[in-house]
Formats: sequence, C-alpha cells, structure tokens
Amino acid sequence: MSEPINPFAAMLEQVQEMTKSFPQMQAFDPKALEAMWPTMPKEVMEQWFGNALNEDGLDARTRLLLTLAGLTMQGAQADTAVRQTVRHARAAGATDQQISETLGMMAMFAGVPAVTRATGLAQEVMAEDKDKT
Repeated sequence: MSEPINPFAAMLEQVQEMTKSFPQMQAFDPKALEAMWPTMPKEVMEQWFGNALNEDGLDARTRLLLTLAGLTMQGAQADTAVRQTVRHARAAGATDQQISETLGMMAMFAGVPAVTRATGLAQEVMAEDKDKT
C-alpha cells in the first residue's frame, strides 16, 4: 500500500519546479527589493499613523512599537515586515532600547522562539545603521 499524496506538498513541489523554469527567479533577492522601499519621514508617519488628526491619540512611535509587538506575536514570520517596522519606528523616534524592551516584553506572550527571531531581525536593522556611520 502506498502512502497517500499530500495535496499541499504536491502543489509546493509543482511551484518549485515551475520557478526553476524562470532563471530570473533564482537571482531574485528579497532584501534588495526591501532596500528599495524608502523609510517615511517622521512627519509623514505622524500625519498618517500618529496623532496629527487625533490629538489625544497614540503617536506614530507608539503605534509602530505596537505593530512590532503584533508581528512578534505572530511568530515574527514576516522578515521584511519586522525589519521595515523597526526602521520606521526608529525614524519615528523609537530608541534601540525601546525596541528591545518591546520585543522582550513579548517573550511572556509570544514565546522565546518568536522573540529570538524578531530580535535577530531588529538587530540586522540596527547593525545596518551602525555600518553606515
């Protein structure tokens, strides 16, 4: 008796085979694409995501730290989203300490593996900025 075929595994294998037929896909670098995405200025973030229209609301820095916490709660599976959120949070005025505390607090809720992954991604962003100076 043969083992039943897992439809998801078969579909994934088919997609991988199709990708091999496009040589451009082998050269695709998600980090290079991510680097082309600009970081918004703090004033723009305050207008769109901050308290510019709601004086008593959360500022952009706090909203971005909450977003980072939410991404960590999901297991920090979206590398680009975590790195971009860290970049934007820093541009909105969040310090490396505040970002680290936000991630550390998530260990209670998301678990150590998710926090470890998110911390590694955040440290990549912080290291990029240190290399530029």
